[in-house]
Amino acid sequence: MGGRVARVARTWAVVLGVVAASALLPAAPAAAHNSLTGSDPRDGARLAAAPERIELRFLATPKEATTEVTVTGPDNVAATGGTPTFAGKRVTVPFRPGAAGLYIVTYRLASDDGHPVKGEIRFTLTTGTPAEPSSASTPPTSAAPTAAPTSAVPNAAPTSAAPSAASPTPAAAGADDDGDTGWLWAAGAVVVLAALGGGLLLRRRATRR
Repeated sequence: MGGRVARVARTWAVVLGVVAASALLPAAPAAAHNSLTGSDPRDGARLAAAPERIELRFLATPKEATTEVTVTGPDNVAATGGTPTFAGKRVTVPFRPGAAGLYIVTYRLASDDGHPVKGEIRFTLTTGTPAEPSSASTPPTSAAPTAAPTSAVPNAAPTSAAPSAASPTPAAAGADDDGDTGWLWAAGAVVVLAALGGGLLLRRRATRR
């Protein structure tokens, strides 16, 4: 009886050992296959403030020589601010924000079993930074337009020259003419009176004789 129980116990031990071995065999390749376990910012996040860096967390420690991480923003503009840094199972990439919009973080690395692992996370930045001014842009012309010269007034009447001081005005000339005529009349009256007086004297003398 005791030998039979011992044989049954040994049989079950062998069966359990086979089952355990078969269960552990697929686990070795699965552990060798790396994968992403989390990120900061998380996939699908919407951020009002841009993060300083992007962090990726993996199931196994990624190798620096075979790991590539890129970040692109709107219009496929690169937003990676530097080279990635590695700390255990974490990879950190400096972030250089640009315009508001969708940002895509793409990663590619090799697992221990040689199988390549690649994927991406996406997040949206709702507040962008202003674009840098282009050095080739021409400065705006701010010079004031030259004032057009004022044209002379058409059909302007010429200004008359001031009368010369030597030439008498018409009123003065008229006054001078009146003065000369008055002297002539006075002289004529004197002559007439003298002639009349002389005639009277001659007549009286003739009468007395």
